[in-house]
Amino acid sequence: MAELTEQRSLPQADVAAELPADGVATVPATRAVRVWQAVFVVVPLLFIALLALRLYQTNTSEQRAAGVAPDFTFTTFDGEMIALSELRGQGVVLNFWASWCDPCRDEAVLLEQTWQAEKEKGIVFLGLDYLDQEPQAKAYLDEYRVSYPNGPDLQSKAARDYGIKGVPETFFIDGEGKIAYMVIGPIMSPQQMEQGLSKIRP
Repeated sequence: MAELTEQRSLPQADVAAELPADGVATVPATRAVRVWQAVFVVVPLLFIALLALRLYQTNTSEQRAAGVAPDFTFTTFDGEMIALSELRGQGVVLNFWASWCDPCRDEAVLLEQTWQAEKEKGIVFLGLDYLDQEPQAKAYLDEYRVSYPNGPDLQSKAARDYGIKGVPETFFIDGEGKIAYMVIGPIMSPQQMEQGLSKIRP
């Protein structure tokens, strides 16, 4: 009977040896750690998946304008009202820009120089200021001596109609009012500018 009692007591001794000093098992704590590890992995993955879905929806639902250019009317910083539809028969270079946009500054001089060279040849340049403040916008125009018509795109209506994703973006619109060419990002060379102009000259 003594031997049998010893054999029966051994498992209890083993279990006691595996317990910490306070007598509380560590298994639940280990499981909790694993649960939190899973949470830290799953939550970022869900966030990335939702972000990718949103980006896909944006790209498919907000395409840039093509074909006939959306009409718009705006008031320039000098108080002149201009409607795109009134410029039929002329080529139009429509540039979306902002004073806070560094790439816009890279093309500002070229845009003004080309306007000066083309304005007697049936080409009109228009600038729409995007998500900007008027004092900064006017200072930008003064800095680069921009003389072609520019004004704010109020409530970003034209930007939404044209589906722009940022600035600068430039649309070359022919005499029939159709978008013939576009440049996403700054126009960096006369050759790149000529590519668009060649498609819209009257």
